[in-house]
Amino acid sequence: MMYVKVHGGTVQHGDPPLCHTCRHATVVKGVSARHEIIECRRLSTPHDHVRFPVTSCTGYSDRRQPSLDDMEDIAWVLRTDVKRHQIGFVRAADLPISERLRLARDW
Repeated sequence: MMYVKVHGGTVQHGDPPLCHTCRHATVVKGVSARHEIIECRRLSTPHDHVRFPVTSCTGYSDRRQPSLDDMEDIAWVLRTDVKRHQIGFVRAADLPISERLRLARDW
């Protein structure tokens, strides 16, 4: 006999749908729970409406967490100045665009 354990297999009823916190969703709410329109920009055709509460999605991106672009904008880069014998941090946003692109390629 073989046992299979499924993690996250049971949906918790009452949890809000993933779309409410997804950066790819536009959620329009009315006065009651039935009055809700959710559009997903990750679906194949534009303006696709999600008609049921979503509990799992491969395209989910939590808007409560910073995106990669957001983190790159606030990142600090360690720089060395050989001529002055100094080491220090520089904000990535303050670097010339050519250096920012070079950093992105190095990752």
